[in-house]
Amino acid sequence: MLIATLGENPGMPKNGSPSVAYINALSHTSADKRIDILRLIAQSGSISQAGRAAGVSYKAAWQAIDTLTNLAGVTLVERVVGGAGGGGARITPAGFLLLTAADQMDQARSQVLARLQQGGDLQAANLSPALTQLSIRTSMRNQLPCNVQTLDAQGQIVRVRLQLAPGVVLVSRITKESAELLALHPGRTVLALCKATAVSVIRMVGTAPKDQQPSRGANVLLGRATRVSRGETGDEVALTLDAGLQLVGFAQAVSGIRKGSKVSARVDESAVVVALSG
Repeated sequence: MLIATLGENPGMPKNGSPSVAYINALSHTSADKRIDILRLIAQSGSISQAGRAAGVSYKAAWQAIDTLTNLAGVTLVERVVGGAGGGGARITPAGFLLLTAADQMDQARSQVLARLQQGGDLQAANLSPALTQLSIRTSMRNQLPCNVQTLDAQGQIVRVRLQLAPGVVLVSRITKESAELLALHPGRTVLALCKATAVSVIRMVGTAPKDQQPSRGANVLLGRATRVSRGETGDEVALTLDAGLQLVGFAQAVSGIRKGSKVSARVDESAVVVALSG
């Protein structure tokens, strides 16, 4: 998007060349750190080594794989138990296919930039929508593929029921304008996003506590803890939902949650963001 000031020509950048302006806007590498981590796991057979090589923590490396797995809808990395090194990780055939696709997209992007450098027209370059998608970054660690089930308009607010899996629903409260601009309709594929800090996790003992039962204005999702990071102010919990998706949230300090514990995750409807995935 070009923003013009008074006295300037909005169709011509200051350097006098539209092609150069497009190149400046797109010249950052399209490498996605999540893809980098997946590639490093393929090379080293270790998630911890891949995390160190990518300059991220072990926990962040796992989160990257969880997110990619959510988006791909298939298992990308398998644990390898035992061996001289005590076990590691192995890329699945689907994981290698994803890496191949990422490499091809990078090659396509390079070709587009080369055409722009030669003064080609931007429309003629035919930028792939996938290239735009790779450039998107967000601090929201929870990214869940889902389908719009229903839209319930209540004045200026729309409650969007999102189906994560058969029988598993997440509700998002957005404005009427947002629903219109996204052209949401039943059956549309979207992403549900929410910050890890907006997800409250508790350990389940028997039936769910009263304050964790589904209620108006809040979502409650059930699953099992897969990783727990202790902290003085709260425990960070990664969990696998009953729908099979990965989620990250926080529990109170000394929560008693351990790997394998049955847990419930609560997130307010207003904390769930709806995004188009393509």
